[in-house]
Amino acid sequence: MRSRTHTYSRPARVAVEILGLMVANARRERRWTARDLAARAGISVQTLRNIERGEPTVAIGVVFEVATLLGIPLFGDDRREVSELRSAESRRALLLPQRVRASKEAVDDDF
Repeated sequence: MRSRTHTYSRPARVAVEILGLMVANARRERRWTARDLAARAGISVQTLRNIERGEPTVAIGVVFEVATLLGIPLFGDDRREVSELRSAESRRALLLPQRVRASKEAVDDDF
């Protein structure tokens, strides 16, 4: 089987690296071992190490669960703020078309 490689944009790589550093620092502040946190999250120590190194290939749900276990805020600190953000995005989705069709015109992307 041929392995796939994916090139990640610089902003995506930096964001994943920052979140990984936040996870590593929060784990150390709580004086949890990697084994302790991995067990709490139901993942392998290697997966946790990949999160802490900022590897972009770890599933986002796993990364968010680890961040939540450590108390790292995702999309805001308070629940009301997060709830309002979710509601706003849900309302925005209602304004967008249900389906997106491919354009029949050729896209001129020669800048």
